[in-house]
Amino acid sequence: MPSVFRSLNSHQRHAFAACFLGWSLDAFDFFILVFCVSSIAGDFHVQPSAVAEALFFTLAFRPVGAFLFGALADKYGRRPALMLNIACYSIFELACAFVTSLHGLYLLRALFGIAMGGEWGVGAALAFETLPKEGRGFFSGLLQEGYVVGYLVAAAAYALLFPHFAHMMWHGYIVGWRGMFIVGAIPALLVFYIGFKVEESPVWRERNARATAPQAASTEPKTGVLAGIRQYAPTFLFLILLMTGFNALSHGTQDLYPTFLQKDHHFSAGLTGAVAIVYNVGALLGGIFFGALSEKFGRKRTIIAAALLSLPMIPLYAFSHSLYALAGGAFLMQFMVQGAWGVVPAYLSELSPGPVRATFPGLAYQLGNLITSRNSVIQAKAAERFGGYGRVLAVTVLIVACFLAIITAFGRESRGADLTV
Repeated sequence: MPSVFRSLNSHQRHAFAACFLGWSLDAFDFFILVFCVSSIAGDFHVQPSAVAEALFFTLAFRPVGAFLFGALADKYGRRPALMLNIACYSIFELACAFVTSLHGLYLLRALFGIAMGGEWGVGAALAFETLPKEGRGFFSGLLQEGYVVGYLVAAAAYALLFPHFAHMMWHGYIVGWRGMFIVGAIPALLVFYIGFKVEESPVWRERNARATAPQAASTEPKTGVLAGIRQYAPTFLFLILLMTGFNALSHGTQDLYPTFLQKDHHFSAGLTGAVAIVYNVGALLGGIFFGALSEKFGRKRTIIAAALLSLPMIPLYAFSHSLYALAGGAFLMQFMVQGAWGVVPAYLSELSPGPVRATFPGLAYQLGNLITSRNSVIQAKAAERFGGYGRVLAVTVLIVACFLAIITAFGRESRGADLTV
């Protein structure tokens, strides 16, 4: 697959790099809060669960961003919308460093969620309208796993920088977690890279030229966002159900796994972090592997295969007792789960109508995310009731993986779809 990169021209490389980095740094900014929950709770004298509500606000407002930034990208172009999007989430991230109350943090994380929700759809539209259709599956897997890269970078930044910030003073105050949010403003620099190196999607330029040509003004109807959603409602509803399954599988296997290791197996923070690194490496490799595989076997069959292959991993993933067995089980589980996810960027882009391609997939993605945004709360309460996280995680995988496979079976194959129409 390295030959796929060699076949790209400089404009295609820059477009893909911008979209990959935009998604990675977006995830980096999201996970900084995850690592700082306990520290923020200590500063505001509240329980960690109160700070964790900020994560819910981020997830809940992501569909708003998918709609707003997607509409901007469909009307004014992918490139300026992506630049505005990255600037916004960087500014809101920086503002979190100066928040003085928990409610202020909720507000800023909701605004961050709007910006975060817009990045994926706009970036995917720019990438897949610029890249050649050959190797689209491979690029899909690589692009999606930018989220995993962001998680790993956030973990590394927290491990390396937070101990220094925890002892650093500024005007009589400990910098602590606020320093992490200042670091989170770094993605704003990506705006300059996009401005100087990235060109507009050729597909959007061509479509915009047709729509604005004098002869097209009276013969070619313009499709607004809401009109486009109504026009393609069956496809839109299918994508929402599909992304509900995907988000439930991803969050249902990842979000509480560290808690499972600490509560059920009494692992230290160091061991928990080490296992997290292992299963994120598995996620990265799985996304690239199955994304590339979808180019040969098709999007549908690859998603279904990866989802169902997660089922045999349940005993090792949820019911093992040793460190190495649990790490191996988590690696294999995320290899399959994120392997299925690796097909998502290409599949959603190929199924989305051209006039609303920046809005359609991102909004469906984030609405699925909204539907499952209380997933971790439900799992935690079930674990408290039934006395452990292992069985809850196992049942989650069993139900959601089967649901995802069934929903995918009802979709149509899209491999090699022409994105110029």
